[in-house]
Amino acid sequence: MTATIPNLPSLYEAFSTEAKWQKFWEENQVYKADPNHKGEPYCIVIPPPNVTGSLHIGHAFESALIDTLVRYHRMKGRNTLWVPGTDHASIAVQTILEKQLKAEGTNRDDVGREKFLERAWQWKNESGGTIVNQLRRLGVSVDWSRERFTLDEGLSKAVLEAFIQLYEEGLIYRSNYLVNWCPASQSAVSDLEVEPKEVNGNLWHFRYPLSDGSGFVEVATTRPETMLGDTAVAVNPDDERYKDLIGKTLTLPIMNREIPIIGDELVDPAFGTGCVKVTPAHDPNDFEMGKRHNLPFITIMNKNGTLNENAGEFQGQDRFVARKNVIARLEADGVLVKIEEYKHTVPYSDRGKVPVEPLLSTQWFVKIRPLADKTLDFLDNQNSPEFVPQRWTKVYRDWLVNLRDWCISRQLWWGHQIPAWYAVSETGGEITDSTPHFVARNEAEAWEKAKAQFGEEVKLEQDPDVLDTWFSSGLWPFSTLGWPEKTPDFETYYPNTTLVTGFDIIFFWVARMTMMAGHFTGKMPFKTVYIHGLVRDENNKKMSKSANNGIDPLLLIDKYGTDALRYTLVKEVAGAGQDIRLEYDRKKDESISVEASRNFANKIWNASRFVMMNLDGQTPAQLGKPEPIELSDKWILCRYHQVVKQTNNYIDNYGLGEAAKGLYEFIWGDFCDWYIELVKSRLQPDADPTSRKVAQQILAEILEGVLKLLHPFMPHITEEIWQTLTQQPAENPQILALQSYPEADTNLIDSGLEEQFNLLIDTIRTIRNLRAEADVKPGVKITANLQSESEKERSIITTGESYIKDLAKVETLTISDAGVTIAEPKSKPIFNSKYWRTFKTIGLITIVLVFLRVAIFVGNTSLGLPFFGTFFETVGLGYAGWFIVRYLFNGKARQELFAKYFPPSDAPSELKPEPTPKPEKENSISGVVGTIQVVIPLTGVVDIEVLRAKLEKSLNKVEAEVKSLGGRLSNASFVDKAPADVVKTTREALAEAEKQAEILRERLLSL
Repeated sequence: MTATIPNLPSLYEAFSTEAKWQKFWEENQVYKADPNHKGEPYCIVIPPPNVTGSLHIGHAFESALIDTLVRYHRMKGRNTLWVPGTDHASIAVQTILEKQLKAEGTNRDDVGREKFLERAWQWKNESGGTIVNQLRRLGVSVDWSRERFTLDEGLSKAVLEAFIQLYEEGLIYRSNYLVNWCPASQSAVSDLEVEPKEVNGNLWHFRYPLSDGSGFVEVATTRPETMLGDTAVAVNPDDERYKDLIGKTLTLPIMNREIPIIGDELVDPAFGTGCVKVTPAHDPNDFEMGKRHNLPFITIMNKNGTLNENAGEFQGQDRFVARKNVIARLEADGVLVKIEEYKHTVPYSDRGKVPVEPLLSTQWFVKIRPLADKTLDFLDNQNSPEFVPQRWTKVYRDWLVNLRDWCISRQLWWGHQIPAWYAVSETGGEITDSTPHFVARNEAEAWEKAKAQFGEEVKLEQDPDVLDTWFSSGLWPFSTLGWPEKTPDFETYYPNTTLVTGFDIIFFWVARMTMMAGHFTGKMPFKTVYIHGLVRDENNKKMSKSANNGIDPLLLIDKYGTDALRYTLVKEVAGAGQDIRLEYDRKKDESISVEASRNFANKIWNASRFVMMNLDGQTPAQLGKPEPIELSDKWILCRYHQVVKQTNNYIDNYGLGEAAKGLYEFIWGDFCDWYIELVKSRLQPDADPTSRKVAQQILAEILEGVLKLLHPFMPHITEEIWQTLTQQPAENPQILALQSYPEADTNLIDSGLEEQFNLLIDTIRTIRNLRAEADVKPGVKITANLQSESEKERSIITTGESYIKDLAKVETLTISDAGVTIAEPKSKPIFNSKYWRTFKTIGLITIVLVFLRVAIFVGNTSLGLPFFGTFFETVGLGYAGWFIVRYLFNGKARQELFAKYFPPSDAPSELKPEPTPKPEKENSISGVVGTIQVVIPLTGVVDIEVLRAKLEKSLNKVEAEVKSLGGRLSNASFVDKAPADVVKTTREALAEAEKQAEILRERLLSL
């Protein structure tokens, strides 16, 4: 009976395959975590995207990195949980809803808080899940059963508990303080929600007259409208120009208010005139000076950015309209001195996109120092958390050292309403700065507290403000696990193992999580913080809405598939924390980077089809473990286990990009391009059965192994192939994501074997390249001469001679020592043995002795002759001595002598070996690999003249390009005026063209 051979379709359909597995994984709760599961816990919480958001390339990058880690550790046997969720994004949602209301001709005050919040929840349920659905398309292995939202019941309970604990400990307080006010959203914003922007503005100079009429002082400001709230002018007490004026008073122009001249060291004598106006209610530095000198705090601005009654005739005007009118009035009054152009930094609201206004406001604050100091203690004494890359540790630490108290109240309705109730019956029915308040878990508890102090008739009103969203997201690592209850999830998965996030929210989020966690749990919320870089555009620029250079990942997913995009984003990481650059054609919405990864997916698919078609319907388990018999078998197993070891090591140390690149090189190069090609002949039906079985076993084992290795990076295609390869049943199949990650067998790793086989590969590659350069047709077999002085190299290429002939299409292969070939006997003759060499030596000595005896006899016979006898004896003895030294003590000469007089029966009779005929220079092409000279005779293989003409034509073209580029770079005008990147690109192009010309000239010379 013929075995059923599992088969993959001829083409890989990414979209249907990915959708199928995403649905299967979620419906079958493959990634549902269990606190009782064996294995070391491994937990990551998703950096919660705003519920208003949609998937952008940064989300895709971050999610791909996290999912790679999570899938890897799950396959390593750890008890893995990845918690998904979203943030309620107070300001963003409220902005959306208020725009909708405005379009309907109404506003939030008209509809009321209750109806407004009903509308907000309706919007969240209908539209707020957009980004969650888009994240599903990335195939992330989160536990969707544990999805959280910062306004859900559990997290709201955690926020309430945290607020009350901090309040009761004296770490939350209510105070009138200068805050960053966003007139667009009409809410306070934190320092972290302020984006400094450099703008081209002005510096206005005007005179403040001394009240006694003795003169004036000149001040300079970038915000002239705020002079309406001035309560002093300050100078540096050490400034000799103004020392005598300290203590005197000025008359404030327009307002005619008398204000003092004060001395304060904060004033920079070099700024402007050295005199600065002081507006304590509208500038952070002035606020501090106002407190030091007991100055009045006059607020001149409403919360919507218009001026109030304290601005006199400018009441009701927008702040920027008022600026122009104040300048006009100062000019009309003759006190405007000059206007200078001035580039300076203006703080903008990150949400409202308008300049913030420092504004005195009664707000709720967290006393941050005790929390920050505790967090610093963890960092300094326990290196907790550990940052990867380590350089971010200093940034994080410096921020904790310099923190100011945190304003946590926001003048919004969508969010966690502050759990404080005011006894408005005590202040005329309104909430004022002095209205008594009661912090409680609910209104009933607050009423009991108020009743005890003010009696049964007391009337309460809850604070209308909500908490900063960063307050709730600061609790995210433990509130999502059930805190303040000690749930099984909290007991098992807290602290989290790793936080993966961008460097841009170390201050916004990371520091707040560590401070909150240190205070409420006594532990840092995660062991490691892996800081990733940014995805930059095709011009290596940071993506932003204002630059309109973002890339929609869904377009790339639709075109190339999820796995291709994920793999590209991870593979491009050159090191932990590094930015990546994504090649992108905006006109076509195409990316050559992602296309290359799609091609990689297709390569894996086609190789898998080939392997499965040659396994006779057997699975890797059925085929069993291989016992390698050929050099190529040992080499591929060696390389495989080297890559297994390397991949594990890289991922364990957050080298995700390096791991991805290493897998690419092994799968595409070693496995597909080399081993599969080498074993094709062994898979034929008429091949040796033992060799065929071993080849099948190795192909099956390595294919399954690389599918497991690659799964964290490309989960969909690997799952699809693995299911077919292992012949999983349609019902209740095992899942690749839950299999064990490969472990290296170090006994199979042999660096010497790798070096040996790499020489063979390089030799084959060199011959192939020479064939291509000489335009040798693919089907034509050639002659190749390999010459090396290294005995080791000659031995290696001799061992792999069949591989070279097979893969390089070589019919006749000659391997020689630097161009000389000595024919070797087929079997080792006796006279090559050490016994024969001993016999030859004894024979040589005997011959020499006989020769000496004869010579002496002849000499003695001639002794009777006068003079001649003595001379003959002397010469004979001298020659005998020379003969002994020449042939007895010199091994090579001894071999030559015996080869001449006692030649072996099957050895050449000539003393000198025949040199291998070297191809004529004009009829060959050559290259070098290691110290091996590769020479391919071309006579009869290609038309030399046609090849020469082709090379000359190419050379002429390249030389023309060299001339053109050189001319541009020799033009001083071009070098000085062209953009630096254009000049750089031109230099690089010239260098490349010159190199091409050099290669072409060498090829022509070889012909």
